Amino acid sequence: MRQDDSGVEPDESERLDDVQLQDGIVLVVFWTLAVVVFLQFFTRYVLNNSLGWTEEIARYLLIGVTFIGAVMAVRKESHIAVELVYRWLPRRARLALQIAVDLVALAFYAITGWLCIGLAQRTQQMMGAIDLPKSIVYWAVAACFAGMTVYGVVVLVRHIRTGTSRLVDPELFSATGPTL
Repeated sequence: MRQDDSGVEPDESERLDDVQLQDGIVLVVFWTLAVVVFLQFFTRYVLNNSLGWTEEIARYLLIGVTFIGAVMAVRKESHIAVELVYRWLPRRARLALQIAVDLVALAFYAITGWLCIGLAQRTQQMMGAIDLPKSIVYWAVAACFAGMTVYGVVVLVRHIRTGTSRLVDPELFSATGPTL
């Protein structure tokens, strides 16, 4: 593990060496959400004249943060997992279970993305607060599922090629996490 200028090793949660350019998208959407929610609060409780569009836009930005963050979680292999089962299985069974979980997750991402595309194509409704089609939200979610599918394939290939993962061999991944 690297040390900072003070000679102290940074905590795992403080490391930024696995941050990539696409992670900035979720940061921008998050701070946009924060500004919109603050604007909603300020206009409602300070000015006593709430802006009508802030609630709807905040809802869509929250959806964006959730799904863009999910893409990042797939890339970093940081989605939650039930590790108890892995502790009691022999190594070969852990690897087989990891590959099976990767395949199920990959199928879920691909199928759900496909369903989102169908929903986006059928949605003709406009947003209530601004004059934009609601299908934009569904297209964005479909794009996020496409990203999760791509990263899911990369993760699956990595697990097959290396024959390990953080759940199969947790002792190997205790110091560093996977990066793409």
